[in-house]
Amino acid sequence: MIIGLTGENCAGKGTVAECLKAKGFECLSLSDVIREELAAEGKEVTRANLIEKGNELREKLGPSALAEKTIEKLGKDRNYAIDSIRNEAEAKKIKSLNNSFIIYVTAPAETRFERMKERGRESDPKTLEAFTKIEELELKNEEKTKQSLKDAFEVADRKLINDSSMESLEEKIGHLLSEFSTEFKDERPSWDEYFMNIAREVASRSNCMKRKVAAIIVKDKRIISTGYNGTPRGTKNCNEGGCPRCNSFAKSGSKLDECYCAHGEENAIVQAAYHGISLKGGVMYCTFVPCLYCTRMIINAGITEVIYNADYPITEAPENLFRQAGIKIRKMKV
Repeated sequence: MIIGLTGENCAGKGTVAECLKAKGFECLSLSDVIREELAAEGKEVTRANLIEKGNELREKLGPSALAEKTIEKLGKDRNYAIDSIRNEAEAKKIKSLNNSFIIYVTAPAETRFERMKERGRESDPKTLEAFTKIEELELKNEEKTKQSLKDAFEVADRKLINDSSMESLEEKIGHLLSEFSTEFKDERPSWDEYFMNIAREVASRSNCMKRKVAAIIVKDKRIISTGYNGTPRGTKNCNEGGCPRCNSFAKSGSKLDECYCAHGEENAIVQAAYHGISLKGGVMYCTFVPCLYCTRMIINAGITEVIYNADYPITEAPENLFRQAGIKIRKMKV
């Protein structure tokens, strides 16, 4: 497989290349061709010199010259990551190779400017305004032999937004590779699948006679509370005759005022309160969509997202209330 990388300055193309290197890819850069030319001429490798020499080589040898020279270095028995694709012709030349893909790596301008400042090069622009002005000159150029990043972006197969943690970036790269080839399919479950499967396992502890339901609450990919439905602590279990409604097998949605069982979502929230754990900013995974009663508790507990596995017969009111409160809710069937 060959992965070509394009993107704006400080978007993280080099970081993506390093991640791919850790997965067995050999890393090359179109800029290496320019660096070799500058070294042969005894010139300093600066950003300005790289751009000038790159444009000169494209004008002399054709708009895809850097890509063609890099392709000459490729073997047939390896995976490659090729960085610094800066115009449409280069992107198309890389993409013409068998089993090759182009990824457009990007991030907000403010984020990239902060990364550039951390880099601390003397020749770098000192203000965001100067940074964006220089970038505008590189983004679009009508001359085919010069840099025209926007044209390269349009050739890309996928867009990768690198605006978060290294862990998030690695996860995104893993997903992209698995989309490109079964060779890189990740056999591990996604985080959603992982937590929903745990919620289903928690449900197996339920003592309710009618339906086993559970919820878990997660923060920073760490479970902070769990709950399953059943009678209150210290009382007779539902499956021992503790709840008159459940043991009479009342019709779904009826005689709710006779039910002694606390819901899974309710118990997850109450357990956190019992142990003094804040749920603000947490994510709840439920085996069933919450009822209206639990919906109110979830909203007031500060939970920001609810992911559920299956519907109850009546779900419209809770979903409407969640959306009104600005809480994300989505169904994920496992």
